[in-house]
Amino acid sequence: MDILLIGGLWLNASVWGRVASTLESLGHRPVPITLPGQGSGTASATLDDQVTAVVDAVDAAAGKPMVVGHSAACSLAWLAADRRPERLAKVALIGGIPTPDAQPYADFFEVRDGVMPFPGWEPFEGPDAADLDEGARRELAAAAIPVPEAVAKGVVRLGDERRFDVPVVLVCPEFTPAQAREWIGAGGVPELARAKHVDFADIDSGHWPMVSQPAELARILAEAAEAAEAAEAAEAS
Repeated sequence: MDILLIGGLWLNASVWGRVASTLESLGHRPVPITLPGQGSGTASATLDDQVTAVVDAVDAAAGKPMVVGHSAACSLAWLAADRRPERLAKVALIGGIPTPDAQPYADFFEVRDGVMPFPGWEPFEGPDAADLDEGARRELAAAAIPVPEAVAKGVVRLGDERRFDVPVVLVCPEFTPAQAREWIGAGGVPELARAKHVDFADIDSGHWPMVSQPAELARILAEAAEAAEAAEAAEAS
């Protein structure tokens, strides 16, 4: 299966390198996506530009792909489900939840000179970054790409209710599946509360498992893809 990989804020496609190589060894075709403004283009990139890049990758995929979003990019993965619900086998969300309709995509940190730079590690102290050593932190911070303001403050637009038919797996790194179920049940995650098929996968990591636990993350994603393939085959038979 084609597995489209979308990194979160400040990340470019190279962050998926070790996950991608493991997915290949497990028989899948990983496709790390280079987002406009986070690896291609300029600081003038918009949220619509990023959505278009993801949808174009879906359209170019062989068969029905699984779209994987990390952190804020969970919303990009969910936007792909909204734009192409009939084309997706599954959506995998890593360490994040979909932003509801009409809300800002990722207006989380200070914007300076038209971009939202990486804010340093202080906001992520605790479970988010506890598993990253100093070398990993330096490497991530050095490679961080400031996010264009028109991406971070872009407004999410969802309109096709068929997105709720797309199966979802929520990969839980710095939080547990039990916590995620509680948030959904309490109404804090309205998009997933309406999704018809939501599974949960636990991973013992912080917020960046593609850095600290790439092999385990690849295994979880491969299992999710194979479950989607099996479900597709059963439905076709």
